[in-house]
Amino acid sequence: MALRNLRLDGDEILRKKSREVEKIDDRILTILDDMADTMYDKDGVGLAAPQIGILKRLVVIDVDDENLYKMINPKIIKSSGEAVDAEGCLSIPEKRGEVVRPSNVTVEYTDINGELKRLDAEGLLARCICHELDHLEGILFTDKMTKQVEG
Repeated sequence: MALRNLRLDGDEILRKKSREVEKIDDRILTILDDMADTMYDKDGVGLAAPQIGILKRLVVIDVDDENLYKMINPKIIKSSGEAVDAEGCLSIPEKRGEVVRPSNVTVEYTDINGELKRLDAEGLLARCICHELDHLEGILFTDKMTKQVEG
Protein backbone atom coordinates (compact mmCIF):
# COMPACT_ATOMS: atom_id res chain seq x y z
CA MET A 1 0.00 0.00 0.00
CA ALA A 2 1.16 3.49 -0.78
CA LEU A 3 0.15 7.09 -0.58
CA ARG A 4 -0.75 8.65 -3.90
CA ASN A 5 -0.34 12.26 -4.97
CA LEU A 6 -3.58 14.22 -5.05
CA ARG A 7 -4.60 16.07 -8.18
CA LEU A 8 -5.62 19.63 -7.36
CA ASP A 9 -8.17 22.04 -8.81
CA GLY A 10 -7.02 23.16 -12.24
CA ASP A 11 -5.72 19.69 -13.20
CA GLU A 12 -7.63 18.74 -16.35
CA ILE A 13 -8.04 15.11 -15.25
CA LEU A 14 -10.52 16.25 -12.57
CA ARG A 15 -12.84 17.40 -15.39
CA LYS A 16 -12.89 14.12 -17.32
CA LYS A 17 -15.41 11.28 -17.10
CA SER A 18 -14.16 8.04 -15.60
CA ARG A 19 -14.42 4.68 -17.33
CA GLU A 20 -16.13 1.56 -16.02
CA VAL A 21 -13.93 -1.06 -14.41
CA GLU A 22 -14.14 -4.13 -16.63
CA LYS A 23 -12.21 -6.58 -14.45
CA ILE A 24 -11.38 -6.62 -10.75
CA ASP A 25 -7.74 -7.65 -10.59
CA ASP A 26 -4.76 -7.06 -8.30
CA ARG A 27 -4.12 -3.66 -9.88
CA ILE A 28 -7.66 -2.45 -9.07
CA LEU A 29 -7.44 -3.80 -5.51
CA THR A 30 -4.07 -2.06 -5.01
CA ILE A 31 -5.50 1.23 -6.31
CA LEU A 32 -8.41 0.96 -3.84
CA ASP A 33 -6.02 0.21 -0.95
CA ASP A 34 -3.81 3.15 -1.93
CA MET A 35 -6.87 5.40 -2.21
CA ALA A 36 -7.96 4.45 1.31
CA ASP A 37 -4.46 5.08 2.69
CA THR A 38 -4.29 8.45 0.93
CA MET A 39 -7.76 9.44 2.16
CA TYR A 40 -6.92 8.57 5.77
CA ASP A 41 -3.52 10.30 5.55
CA LYS A 42 -5.23 13.52 4.41
CA ASP A 43 -8.03 13.23 7.02
CA GLY A 44 -10.67 12.91 4.31
CA VAL A 45 -13.94 10.99 4.37
CA GLY A 46 -13.98 10.07 0.68
CA LEU A 47 -11.78 9.87 -2.37
CA ALA A 48 -12.47 9.15 -6.03
CA ALA A 49 -9.90 7.68 -8.43
CA PRO A 50 -9.65 10.84 -10.61
CA GLN A 51 -8.33 12.65 -7.55
CA ILE A 52 -5.21 10.49 -7.79
CA GLY A 53 -5.04 10.72 -11.56
CA ILE A 54 -6.86 7.49 -12.49
CA LEU A 55 -9.94 7.71 -14.72
CA LYS A 56 -11.65 4.59 -13.36
CA ARG A 57 -15.02 4.39 -11.60
CA LEU A 58 -13.54 3.72 -8.14
CA VAL A 59 -14.48 5.38 -4.85
CA VAL A 60 -13.52 4.90 -1.21
CA ILE A 61 -15.62 6.34 1.61
CA ASP A 62 -15.38 6.24 5.41
CA VAL A 63 -17.39 8.90 7.24
CA ASP A 64 -17.20 7.38 10.74
CA ASP A 65 -13.79 5.65 10.92
CA GLU A 66 -15.63 2.34 11.26
CA ASN A 67 -17.06 1.48 7.84
CA LEU A 68 -14.73 1.69 4.86
CA TYR A 69 -16.60 1.31 1.59
CA LYS A 70 -14.57 0.39 -1.49
CA MET A 71 -16.93 0.92 -4.40
CA ILE A 72 -16.35 -0.24 -7.95
CA ASN A 73 -18.62 1.19 -10.67
CA PRO A 74 -21.01 2.86 -8.18
CA LYS A 75 -24.35 4.27 -9.38
CA ILE A 76 -27.00 6.16 -7.47
CA ILE A 77 -30.25 4.39 -8.30
CA LYS A 78 -32.57 6.36 -6.00
CA SER A 79 -32.46 9.65 -4.16
CA SER A 80 -34.89 11.67 -2.06
CA GLY A 81 -35.09 14.68 0.19
CA GLU A 82 -32.85 17.70 0.19
CA ALA A 83 -30.16 18.93 2.53
CA VAL A 84 -27.88 21.96 2.44
CA ASP A 85 -24.52 21.68 4.16
CA ALA A 86 -20.92 22.80 3.84
CA GLU A 87 -18.53 20.65 1.84
CA GLY A 88 -14.84 20.61 1.24
CA CYS A 89 -12.64 18.54 -1.05
CA LEU A 90 -9.13 17.15 -0.78
CA SER A 91 -8.53 18.37 -4.34
CA ILE A 92 -9.65 21.92 -3.47
CA PRO A 93 -8.15 22.39 0.00
CA GLU A 94 -8.57 26.16 0.11
CA LYS A 95 -12.37 26.23 -0.36
CA ARG A 96 -15.51 25.20 1.48
CA GLY A 97 -19.01 25.91 0.37
CA GLU A 98 -22.67 25.11 0.82
CA VAL A 99 -24.05 22.51 -1.57
CA VAL A 100 -27.60 21.20 -1.97
CA ARG A 101 -27.63 17.39 -2.09
CA PRO A 102 -30.23 14.65 -1.64
CA SER A 103 -30.62 13.74 2.03
CA ASN A 104 -31.09 10.05 1.17
CA VAL A 105 -29.57 7.95 -1.61
CA THR A 106 -29.43 4.32 -2.62
CA VAL A 107 -26.23 3.34 -4.38
CA GLU A 108 -25.42 0.13 -6.22
CA TYR A 109 -21.79 -0.88 -6.59
CA THR A 110 -19.55 -3.88 -6.98
CA ASP A 111 -17.43 -4.74 -3.95
CA ILE A 112 -13.83 -6.02 -4.00
CA ASN A 113 -15.10 -9.61 -4.19
CA GLY A 114 -17.08 -8.91 -7.35
CA GLU A 115 -20.45 -8.98 -5.56
CA LEU A 116 -23.15 -6.46 -6.42
CA LYS A 117 -24.12 -4.48 -3.32
CA ARG A 118 -26.84 -1.99 -2.55
CA LEU A 119 -26.43 0.61 0.19
CA ASP A 120 -29.10 2.95 1.57
CA ALA A 121 -27.44 6.06 2.94
CA GLU A 122 -28.52 9.25 4.65
CA GLY A 123 -26.91 12.34 6.09
CA LEU A 124 -23.14 12.68 5.73
CA LEU A 125 -22.77 9.28 4.05
CA ALA A 126 -25.34 10.21 1.39
CA ARG A 127 -23.61 13.58 0.85
CA CYS A 128 -20.21 11.93 0.54
CA ILE A 129 -21.50 9.37 -1.97
CA CYS A 130 -22.96 12.16 -4.13
CA HIS A 131 -19.75 14.20 -3.88
CA GLU A 132 -17.48 11.30 -4.84
CA LEU A 133 -19.70 10.07 -7.67
CA ASP A 134 -19.70 13.62 -9.07
CA HIS A 135 -15.89 13.29 -9.32
CA LEU A 136 -16.40 10.27 -11.59
CA GLU A 137 -18.35 12.55 -13.96
CA GLY A 138 -15.78 15.37 -13.89
CA ILE A 139 -17.94 17.51 -11.60
CA LEU A 140 -16.49 19.35 -8.58
CA PHE A 141 -18.44 20.57 -5.57
CA THR A 142 -17.60 24.14 -6.54
CA ASP A 143 -19.77 23.64 -9.65
CA LYS A 144 -22.78 23.12 -7.37
CA MET A 145 -21.77 25.44 -4.53
CA THR A 146 -24.44 27.99 -3.62
CA LYS A 147 -22.14 30.08 -1.45
CA GLN A 148 -18.63 29.92 -0.05
CA VAL A 149 -18.20 29.47 3.70
CA GLU A 150 -15.26 29.96 6.03
CA GLY A 151 -13.26 27.14 7.55
